[in-house]
Amino acid sequence: MYKMIHAVLFAVLASLLAISDAKSADEWKSRVIYQLLTDRFHNPSAGGSCGNLRDYCGGTFQGVIKKLDYIQGLGVNAIWISPVVENTPGGYHGYWAKNISNINPKFGSPQDLKDLVSACHARGIWVMVDVVGNHMGYPPGCPGCSMQQETDFSSLWPFNRAEHYHNYCDIKNWGDAHEVEYCRLAELPDLNQDNSYVRETLKAWIHNLVQTYGFDGIRIDTIPEVKPQFWNEFGQSSGVFQIGEVDNGDPDYDSPFQGPLTSVLNYPMYWTLRNVFQQKSAGMRTIGDRLREEAAKFKDMTVLGGFVDNHDNPRFLSINKDWTSLKNALAYTLMARWIPIVYYGTEQAYAGGNDPYNRESLWPNYNTNHLMYQFIAQVNAFRNKLGSAFYDSAQNERWRDDSFYAFTRGNGESVLVCVSNQGSGSTEQRDIGDLPYHDGTTLQNILDTSDKITANGGKVSINIQNGQPKIYHVLSGEHEGTTESHVTPRNHGDVDTPPTASHRVESGQEANVLGIVVGVVGACVVLGGIVGYLGYKKLHRRSYVTLN
Repeated sequence: MYKMIHAVLFAVLASLLAISDAKSADEWKSRVIYQLLTDRFHNPSAGGSCGNLRDYCGGTFQGVIKKLDYIQGLGVNAIWISPVVENTPGGYHGYWAKNISNINPKFGSPQDLKDLVSACHARGIWVMVDVVGNHMGYPPGCPGCSMQQETDFSSLWPFNRAEHYHNYCDIKNWGDAHEVEYCRLAELPDLNQDNSYVRETLKAWIHNLVQTYGFDGIRIDTIPEVKPQFWNEFGQSSGVFQIGEVDNGDPDYDSPFQGPLTSVLNYPMYWTLRNVFQQKSAGMRTIGDRLREEAAKFKDMTVLGGFVDNHDNPRFLSINKDWTSLKNALAYTLMARWIPIVYYGTEQAYAGGNDPYNRESLWPNYNTNHLMYQFIAQVNAFRNKLGSAFYDSAQNERWRDDSFYAFTRGNGESVLVCVSNQGSGSTEQRDIGDLPYHDGTTLQNILDTSDKITANGGKVSINIQNGQPKIYHVLSGEHEGTTESHVTPRNHGDVDTPPTASHRVESGQEANVLGIVVGVVGACVVLGGIVGYLGYKKLHRRSYVTLN
């Protein structure tokens, strides 16, 4: 009995220590995330690039460790790695789980994964792991197999019984929420989270995964395919920051999932940026329209994940080959008020199309002198140097029209970002007024230090040459500004001015109180979970998933 009490108290203490070390949503605002597929990032034994992108290419956890200098040199301070569990054949990407209690041996051993997280933490790099709670991998011989094979789950662990899954049906109507939640995505076995064993096992698994390897956050796959209430429990069980994947361009569809989860990927803005910069099918004023729409619908825009490229969509350069257009899109993404995400290969100007061609092997291309690598590194270095005065600041719109967009951020609005979508060879000239700078205030372009402008009458003149983005920073002179969190529209050529959207950043005192409450609740949850687990084990002689 005393041993059991000791074990319970130790578990509660460990949980409290883990919670105290967990990175909050506010802390994640300081991160620039580098997304990588472990299998495609670095294969230490490879001679050339991978030829078959539909199967394993040989990237490993140790391979990532060997290239941490490359990652850190890019100015990112967090990585998002692909799912780490053992997969069914062909699951190089990690989304076809075979056994969630095992680490994928193709990537290395459990110790290799621990070493990767430790090596990252030693450099101040946080680690976010991708996880799946919606489905498992294909049974042997599937897809394209018989119905008998489709419903034979004996090879999957720990969900190897028919009652662990929804009845077979395929998602055909993505506008039908019931069908999306209960049917299969791409014929993958769809887990039944209403089943108590499935529900509790997944929650125990994510808790153990995070605690065993020390992850700082999780990215969750296929969010709309599962009821929001489950994600709320799943996220709480993880004890860390969560970003969910809701691949939809409508804020009305995406925003309700922020609440059950800490955050989601900002797909609505992704599609806006794609239309503006990549395809040039929309004017730049739509960026401001989207911001105001999202401000009215998302719980907290500042912790959404912002990106230009990822593993599920064609790369920017596969549609628009102009590097200058990509630089403008990246300048916006890295300086906007959200958590920026850079997809591996963008820094080497990769131009792969649809999956799997947007999942190229990065090797042997680790050129730190590449123009795109240098550009991203330069912007990130500037962003990181500004610190919390920048992360917590407003994003104030200062100009928008069809081909030019400008906003200010930072303490006293000391940063002025100017982007255009006309690409290489284009020129733009704008006189931006109503700025909070005293006469004589000098701003310098961090991307070209010979480019300096001076404020006069609250106005500066911006001259874009060859379509290049500009990021100005106040050098000298007094200036006024505001750190209130809002979007202040400056519409030129508009008839109606969209309303101002306001947000307030939670105070440190409120955050501390919340942290204490979370710690106490977490301790109770762990204690209750342990007691429940012991009772469950005694009654059913069946244990939850453990991590090898």
